[in-house]
Amino acid sequence: MAVTEKKRRMSYSKMRGLVSFFTAVIKSKKAGFSGFVHKLMSNHQLCQHLDTQGILLREGSTREEIEGREEGGALHLQCSLDCDDTQVKPSDFDYLKVIGKGSFGKVLLARHRNSKEYYAVKVLQKQAILRKREQRHVMVERSVLLKGLQHPFLVGLHFSFQTSNTLYFVLDFVNGGELFYHLQREGAFTEARATFYSAEMASALGYLHSLNIVYRDLKPENILLDAAGHVVLTDFGLCKEGVVMGGTMQTFCGTPEYLAPEVLLGHAYSRAVDWWGLGCVLYEMLYGLPPFYSRSKAVMFRNILHAPLRLKSGVSQSSHSLLQGLLERDCTKRLGGSNDLEELQSQPFFKSINWNDLVARKIKPPFIPKVTGPCDVQYFDREFTVMPVPASLGLVDRCQKGITNEAFSGFSYTPPPEFKASDSLNVP
Repeated sequence: MAVTEKKRRMSYSKMRGLVSFFTAVIKSKKAGFSGFVHKLMSNHQLCQHLDTQGILLREGSTREEIEGREEGGALHLQCSLDCDDTQVKPSDFDYLKVIGKGSFGKVLLARHRNSKEYYAVKVLQKQAILRKREQRHVMVERSVLLKGLQHPFLVGLHFSFQTSNTLYFVLDFVNGGELFYHLQREGAFTEARATFYSAEMASALGYLHSLNIVYRDLKPENILLDAAGHVVLTDFGLCKEGVVMGGTMQTFCGTPEYLAPEVLLGHAYSRAVDWWGLGCVLYEMLYGLPPFYSRSKAVMFRNILHAPLRLKSGVSQSSHSLLQGLLERDCTKRLGGSNDLEELQSQPFFKSINWNDLVARKIKPPFIPKVTGPCDVQYFDREFTVMPVPASLGLVDRCQKGITNEAFSGFSYTPPPEFKASDSLNVP
């Protein structure tokens, strides 16, 4: 069922002001770091002789995200000031625990005061987003969440709304922990467990591709387990919409350990980048580290471009074959590059998977998190759960019209009564 939203017509002068504002933003972009890396990595000899650390990436953790910019693109503006249209507001929720933290705000476990349902509420600060010119990523995430993502292995959006200073995403609360958490604790997974998780990830990626959406940031931190042990992909901020079969992108974005060679080199790339990402995550599940990992990012980038793929003993030949196909540097020859998910489904590695049963959640997960109830947060990092819940949440509900609201025009969403975000489709 199509989702309809209330829209309000804008005056010509206000629309012209919006266009002027975003034109100025786009014109102010500089070539910056991504252009430097593209040129650097395109020069094979120079790349081979790199011996300084830190010239490739700014300081930070090894899993720090490289934040890309669309080249020559423009923000898609929806001409509505929707902050008063939504019936949902911050005070409709009781905020119980902090369960995550990012560059622009926090993620909290919250309970709706009327329905008593539990949700993960992502609370983002508008000024921080605008300061880093990241409003496009926020609006892309909102758009992707609303493109009928009724797939069992993709996080669901229930509401989105805004106040004068803050954006709210109200999402499924998935409390089985990040795949990254479980990998850290266990070191690596059995091949049967890795097969199950990678099949569910592949199903989710194939579904996104069928909607002409490329995910572009597959990594263990973005892969959650639900209370039943099934995979749930989250965080759609780096998705690219409108990429048809054979279409390409140019944006330099992703996370260092999982960057495909064509992205690193600054070449035009296709949806096959997602299958490279799946190969990296599968390798990490089997061996404990990403395939070309090094503490030195300069060395790691050289490895991604030039080092042979090391496939250790202890896993089956079918897993070797799948990894070789997914981690093929030539993206035109990469497994999944031509017929997408169908190519993976026919691989011997997945011979134990009935894909219809998988999507119907009829296959029993190999590991079931030991959660005690819908508000159990034991699988979240205590670094977050011990944080105090901000006292200001839920106190200010008014959304005054201004430049920050115009920048996020069309953000708010409330489903019609007959539409329920948790309903799942039978995806073939």
